[in-house]
Amino acid sequence: MAEEALWVRYTRELGWRAYAIPILAVITVWVLIDIFSTPDVTPSAEDKNPVGVSETRLKGPDPAESDPPVVAPTELPPGGSFTEEGAGTYRLIGNPGMVAGEGSEKVVRFVIEVEDGVDTAGIGGDDALAAIIDATLAHPMGWAADPRYRFEHVAPDQDPTMRIQLTSVGTTHELCGHDLAMETSCYTSFGERVVINESRWVRGAAPFEGDLGTYRQYLINHEVGHGLGYYGHEPCSADGELAPIMMQQTLSLNNSELFAVDSGEVYPDDGQSCIANAWPYPNLVP
Repeated sequence: MAEEALWVRYTRELGWRAYAIPILAVITVWVLIDIFSTPDVTPSAEDKNPVGVSETRLKGPDPAESDPPVVAPTELPPGGSFTEEGAGTYRLIGNPGMVAGEGSEKVVRFVIEVEDGVDTAGIGGDDALAAIIDATLAHPMGWAADPRYRFEHVAPDQDPTMRIQLTSVGTTHELCGHDLAMETSCYTSFGERVVINESRWVRGAAPFEGDLGTYRQYLINHEVGHGLGYYGHEPCSADGELAPIMMQQTLSLNNSELFAVDSGEVYPDDGQSCIANAWPYPNLVP
């Protein structure tokens, strides 16, 4: 009875708080138990993860842990698709107007064309192709650096003296011949045509190690060089030096490898290897 009287007195003095205080005490104890029994999942300052930290960490791919693909120098590297057979006719692309060089001996008036049936969407479209060709021929390390040469991108009704043509594999073989069992481009005096093999434009060449931009500049300068009168090829002159622009860099940067491809060419079997180079005059610009 004394305990009951004490409770009545307690509740009369505290009112509703007499019931709330015990309940709050129980809740506080429960929260403390939950805090101390839950493992710490706070992300570290080094690796924040809003979802929580997992003990399994994913590791990104590292090229050093896998062998590079083995591609023979004369073979096409892996890459995008290209046209096996085009229509044999061509469409005009690009905007005339680019002019570069002095031309004391030779003025090259060129147009740019793409064979019908060749889709340039995968290489940036017609305008991108024409822009690369214009920029390459106007570059200060290009043929225009020689005051003997001048390049003018003209309209078809302005008496062009050279046609630069992106061409399917089949048509390239018809125009350039089948004497080499690998994909190459060429210059042919029949129609003064620089025939750019689309398969090489899309895939590049193994000696350039995947650098498509530099390879495309080389391809333009090399074949235009033939059109300027540099009909022969040139070997690597010294180990570790930049390759001459008229070296067959599509096939190899090593004289002995090129000798093995065609022993009747200019390449000595001396093992000399050069560095890939896209320009006729690479030392003019630091």
